Amino acid sequence: MADAATGAFTPTLRLGVTGLSRAGKTIFITALVHNLLTGGRMPGFAPLAEGRFIGARLAEYPDATIPRFAYEQHLETLTSKNPAWPEGTRRISQLRLVLKYQSRHWYNGLRGPSTLNLDIVDYPGEWLLDLPLLGLSFAQWSAEALERARRPGSSAEAGPFLAQLAEIDTAKPANDPDAERLATSFTDYLRRSREDGALSTLPPGRFLLPGDLEGSPALTFAPLPPPAAPSRSGSLYAMLEHRYEAYKAQVVRPFFRDHFARLDRQVVLVDTLRALNAGPAAVADLETALTAVLACFRQGEANALLRPFARRIDRILFAATKADHVHHTSHDRLGAILNRLVANASKRARFAGADTRSLAIAGLRATREGTITEAGETLPTLIGTPMKGETLDGVTYDGKSEIALFPGDLPERPDSLFEDGTPVSLNFLRFAPPARIERNASGDVVLPHIRFDRALDYLIGDWLA
Repeated sequence: MADAATGAFTPTLRLGVTGLSRAGKTIFITALVHNLLTGGRMPGFAPLAEGRFIGARLAEYPDATIPRFAYEQHLETLTSKNPAWPEGTRRISQLRLVLKYQSRHWYNGLRGPSTLNLDIVDYPGEWLLDLPLLGLSFAQWSAEALERARRPGSSAEAGPFLAQLAEIDTAKPANDPDAERLATSFTDYLRRSREDGALSTLPPGRFLLPGDLEGSPALTFAPLPPPAAPSRSGSLYAMLEHRYEAYKAQVVRPFFRDHFARLDRQVVLVDTLRALNAGPAAVADLETALTAVLACFRQGEANALLRPFARRIDRILFAATKADHVHHTSHDRLGAILNRLVANASKRARFAGADTRSLAIAGLRATREGTITEAGETLPTLIGTPMKGETLDGVTYDGKSEIALFPGDLPERPDSLFEDGTPVSLNFLRFAPPARIERNASGDVVLPHIRFDRALDYLIGDWLA
């Protein structure tokens, strides 16, 4: 109701930008803000293409307790003489844009230009993983977490944690040193799984990005096997169970209530290529993560009368990021793979009344395309500068040399990734931001992109009609 009161005269659209770690949330938001502020090159954004979009300006966000998204610093990092990718999201941040436009409806046009507040909410991808915990007890979560840790492919990452767990008597009297050792070992396992195996479904997310909760009891627990007898009050099992419930009540639930429950539109960014490059297990894990996370959103058809009391997400965009890391001839296949990954989540959203769409995009294009001839065969290539330390075929790049790379082909049938676990042969490298960026007549940089205008039109275009 407070949100409705503040938007009584100027409507407000809250856009949630979510995605698992390294999906490109910071780049997406920076590109979105910059293109709206400068009227970027976006022929697929109908209000701009039709000449109805008048302009945008940054405004003070009404909630003074939430950090501001550092748009200016991120843009400077991307477009300086030595461009670099900005640091990933480590805490929640928000930003408000005031958009002015001319409505295409004559009855709205009689009042002159219209105004819309666009509130953008950014938060660490790891925090997404915690939402499914709201429906799980400590015993249920422990069973799932230990089952994943004991899978054959997880032995290298989970081995030290499982070895330490085997030496612990969970029925012994509770003490902090045992709890801290288990939590530290479990956190190391989560970190190795994410970095080495590209796995996604490994909550709690705050263990990887604790922020100001680092070292607190709410983050000092780990999964435990079920006790042989009902756990006694004061046992190690009872203490960790209590801390798990405190984590849900004091960390996860307020985050859901204060941010997720107030969203109108949602974009879910997916680093599909990283999962494909990591292997079939990472692909299946990513599908599970996306389905579980999106089940927590309040989805459904927007109702103007009920909006002050129960907001619903009525449009969800699934975006496969880093489309500039494959040739444009594979973009349709990348989109088809994303559709397969989010099929269950998308079906559930549509059943609830929400509209969904999938796109392969790049908020800032880091490569351009070319061709090379090898053994009489012409191959499509990407031209760009690999980041320092990237390695391919025994060559380690210095971050300065531009190369032409044949990225490989994506499978024609997305189902083949799930049916027989067929590995995808990709020459996957992380590229640095482009060193040379064009500027418009006003001196503003023009960020090259792939289908970013179409993504923006789907997310907010109807509100500017």
